[in-house]
This record gives sequence, structure tokens and C-alpha cells, in this order.
Amino acid sequence: MIKKITLSAAIAALYVALTFIFFTISFGPIQFRVAEALTLLPFFIPEAIVGLFAGCVLSNLIGGGGGFGLIDVFLGSGATLFAAWLTYKSPNIWIAAIPPVIINALVVGYYIAAVTEVSVVLTMLYIGISQFVVCFGIGLPISLLLYRSRAFDTILLSKKETGSGTWVKK
Repeated sequence: MIKKITLSAAIAALYVALTFIFFTISFGPIQFRVAEALTLLPFFIPEAIVGLFAGCVLSNLIGGGGGFGLIDVFLGSGATLFAAWLTYKSPNIWIAAIPPVIINALVVGYYIAAVTEVSVVLTMLYIGISQFVVCFGIGLPISLLLYRSRAFDTILLSKKETGSGTWVKK
């Protein structure tokens, strides 16, 4: 139990750290939140679901919701929680990268449009593109590297690689 809580806390801390290292691009109608690369972790470890949610809540609280206030804390963090759960339930790593892109594009894009009066289609597109770049361009390559490392291998006991190189749940 302590190991699971510690792992969740470490993921939350990493999410917060990445959000604030890249603060200027982590918030706003056009954002590129590098910490969202971590949203593929639930595919490997369920503790990442709570860690990502906590990290997102803390980031949005400390960062003042990026100017969007409590709506960002609740809806943005809720979107991360739901996307993390869907990622955990995904049958392979390629599909696991899709929920954070779609859920955040729809949810975050919608409330940013409502608050800023920018076109909802544009904000969903902005968020969707940035999430796609972060998840597929950063998160997926990092996941592939982690999967190949012996140190991370001990955490990946609930996954296996098929003959075609696709990761699936055992």
C-alpha cells in the first residue's frame, strides 16, 4: 500500500514539476502542457491514474487555473482523471495515447472557449493538436524507452508484448 501511494505521489510531483518548468506554455487557450506526456503511464501502472489527477489538480490550483480559475481545477483535472482511466483500460499502447487527446480536446477546449469567447472549434483544435503532439510525440517515445529498460520492467508485470511488437494486457 505504501509503495502504491508513494508511486502516485511521485507521479503527481513529476506532473507538477513539468507543468511549472514549462509554465509559459502549460496554460492558456493555446497550450502545450509537456506534463501530459505522463498520461500514458496508466497503461502500465494503475497508480498513475491517481497521481496524474492529483498532479493536475495541484498544477491548476497553484497556477491559478491558467487564468480560468476553478473551472480549470475541476473540469481540467476531471478530464485528466477520465482520460487516465480510459488509458488504463486500453488494450494496447497505441490506443492508450488516444483518450488524453480526445477527452482534453473536447472538455478543455469547450470550457476555454466558453471563458475566452474564442471559437469552440478553434480551442478544441488547439488543445487537440497540442495533446496529440505531447502524447504521440513525447509520451509514446518515452513509453517505448521505458518499456525497454530493465529498471521499469519490474513495474510492467501486467503487460506483455505480442509478436507484432504491440503491447497488450495479459
